This record gives sequence, C-alpha cells and structure tokens, in this order.
Amino acid sequence: MDERVESILIPRTQIAARIREMGQQITREIGPLVGGPEAGPLVMMPVLTGAMVFAADLIRHIPVQMTIEPVTVSSYPGKATSSQGASIEGGVPADLGGKHVLVVDDILDSGRTLGLLRRVIEAQRPASVRIAVLLAKEKAEGRDEEVVADYAGFEIEDNFVVGYGLDYDGYYRNLPDIGVLRDPGPPSSTPTSPAQGHAS
Repeated sequence: MDERVESILIPRTQIAARIREMGQQITREIGPLVGGPEAGPLVMMPVLTGAMVFAADLIRHIPVQMTIEPVTVSSYPGKATSSQGASIEGGVPADLGGKHVLVVDDILDSGRTLGLLRRVIEAQRPASVRIAVLLAKEKAEGRDEEVVADYAGFEIEDNFVVGYGLDYDGYYRNLPDIGVLRDPGPPSSTPTSPAQGHAS
C-alpha cells in the first residue's frame, strides 16, 4: 500500500461484489426499456477520467444493447481536494432525444458535476436520465447542488479518497482498493503535465 494512503476504506473484493449487484439491478430496471425500435440502445455516459475503472467493470454486468459515450468534465483542478466548480470539456452527444441515458461517475460529492451534466442531457428531452456512482459522500451541510444517485455503490464519510480510478493530482488511480489519503501534498515525483482531480 502507498505510504500516503492512511487506510483501506473499501477492499477490492467488496468493490467487485457490489458492482456485480449494481449491474444486476440496472439490468432489471433498464434492460426492458432499451433495445426496441423506439428507444434504441442504452446510452452509457462515463465521466472521465475518474469513472473509467468503475464503468469498465460495470458494463460487464449489464448485458443489454448499449453505446458508450464518455464525457470529460473538469471539477477538481490540480491538487484541490474540494470542488472548484464544474465545466464540461466535451463529449456530450447531441442526439439523446428519446433515449435512455445512464451517467456513470466515480463519486457524488458537491453535486456540481452531475447536476450540470443532468441539466445538459435533460435539455435534449431523453426518455430517461439515471445516475450511477460508485461512491456517495455523506454531506452534513448538504450538497452545493441537490443530486440523488439512482444507483450508489457505497456511502462514505466526507474524506478525500483515492484508488480504483479516483485520484489526487493525477496519481493513485491504479490502486486496486479505495483508500483514505493521509496527507494531501506534492507527490514523490512531479508529473510532466498538469493533472486533474476526480470529479464530483
């Protein structure tokens, strides 16, 4: 385990089991709605880069016809550990009208990222918009924007977590477990290009 990871919050085996359950639930609820001549396939929209690991595992447990349309949203610039506002960098399709959309993100924190995406998608009048997140933070004072995930893997306390796709300054995404970062600070080596933190 990396020395800056204070503790393992959710081990990889527990993550894998929960994602399997989420995939089965999504399949039961969305599967009958998609694939027909009117609604077409499910449009899965992973939020990059944080959700790439989660989405890759989740789709293997959703055996329905789907397309994958990744979207890039900036929310945690550089070494920030709290959301600095969200902006869509690109990737939202312009043909979502009448379709069923599943937005997949790593974590629901301030609600700004997912709130912004939901508004942009709903403006196209899709058949439905659902949100799936691996983690949902408990926010004692409420979120900046009220967003409720239709599917949430785990509820966690308001700690800064890394691993399984979640990062700090571009690092730690490749850790197979989810851990609590001990002391956010400069990494042991300097990245060659600016990095972004995980979205919320």
